[in-house]
Amino acid sequence: MGERIVVWMRKAYAWTLRMLRWLTPGLGVKRWILLILFGAFLIGVGGAILVLDVYRQAPDTWWLPALSWLSLRFLDRTLRAIIFGGLGLGTLIYGVLGMNRSLLSPFLRPGRPVVDTLADHRKRGRGPRIVVIGGGHGMATLLRGLKEHTYNLTAIVTVADDGGSSGRLRSDLGVLPPGDIRNCLAALSNDETLITQLFQYRFSGSGNGLEGHSFGNLFISALSEITGSFEEAVAESGRVLSVHGQVLPATLHDVRLVADLAVPMADTQVRVRGESQIPGMPGAVRHVWLEPNAPPAYPDAVNALLNADLIVLGPGSLYTSILPNLLVPDLAAAVRNSPALKIFICNLATQPGETDGYRCGDHIRALEAHVGPNFFDIVLSNQLQESSPPEGSKWVTAEEGLEEKYALYRASVADPDRPGHHESAKLAQLLIDLLQERTGPLTAREN
Repeated sequence: MGERIVVWMRKAYAWTLRMLRWLTPGLGVKRWILLILFGAFLIGVGGAILVLDVYRQAPDTWWLPALSWLSLRFLDRTLRAIIFGGLGLGTLIYGVLGMNRSLLSPFLRPGRPVVDTLADHRKRGRGPRIVVIGGGHGMATLLRGLKEHTYNLTAIVTVADDGGSSGRLRSDLGVLPPGDIRNCLAALSNDETLITQLFQYRFSGSGNGLEGHSFGNLFISALSEITGSFEEAVAESGRVLSVHGQVLPATLHDVRLVADLAVPMADTQVRVRGESQIPGMPGAVRHVWLEPNAPPAYPDAVNALLNADLIVLGPGSLYTSILPNLLVPDLAAAVRNSPALKIFICNLATQPGETDGYRCGDHIRALEAHVGPNFFDIVLSNQLQESSPPEGSKWVTAEEGLEEKYALYRASVADPDRPGHHESAKLAQLLIDLLQERTGPLTAREN
């Protein structure tokens, strides 16, 4: 008997603690709880007035003693108020929680309390405003980690891609390349559901026009035709995937990436046009630019940069993913003038045909050669790995003395199960820690 009482008391204690969590600051529910209690109080006052009126005016009938007994008139008035108030409050709380579970059941994870889901949602909604600039799989990996910390995410991606499915759609339909945007939307999706997998599905087989196309690319291209604008198609795609955050093109103009490459064993240069052609050409990249030159930036991308708390450059292909965004003059100016903390994430490994033989300092100098010095506050470099790098690549290391010129931060952020890839959760947490180390916890904001 004593053990049962102890178990019951423990359960009651745990239940009480769980109920008190609804009063945690920042959930945004206390004001509504107080309003509900006030409404219940007014109903109780009205009911009490009605009961008193019955007592005073009704004739002496058989049910009056029963009503007197049910109202506990044989007890002290203070004790009666406590009993009925406690019963009313408990019933009210139980009913509100039951209604919340019914209304929120489509959005809850099995076995997770409603208050935990709400607290997590409110926390992310008030999270830091983070803008990530880049493209490719490295950017998608980072976004998957950051979305666990904040909903205020903006991904700015290049539209200079001209290879694969994106290049074919760009050539055939005249739309901006949707490939990198599709990857970012899938990474920011609220849930890796079947629709997200469908968005990433790539048609295979030979002898048909769909070979090599991904469903998401076709979907965004079709929406562009229906809505009449590429940016609206991207926004609608985000709604389909339940995306928290936004994915924005660097520019809405049809731009092409051009590069000058140094020819091996010769004192000359060759000019290559097309983002997909640059890695395949022999020679070291010397300089890249966009044609037409100085395209106007997408205004929403500029606004996101100027209002950001943290701007992250990379990870991603240096010359074909990161720099094409910064070659849009308005975007580069917005990054430079933004009060945000700016962090450059150096790639883990070199990219064949693009950054062969590069160390961390070479990545930094290449960026500064195109956008000028003092463009970022912190350089994040991975510590040396013991595993073998991807085939045809070498690990990117930070040379000695680099920290004397730049704010270099070394950390182990590589995924041990996928050589050459960052571990999304660890990288995202490190970025949040670096931001809070500089600014402290950000003031809560209401969206």
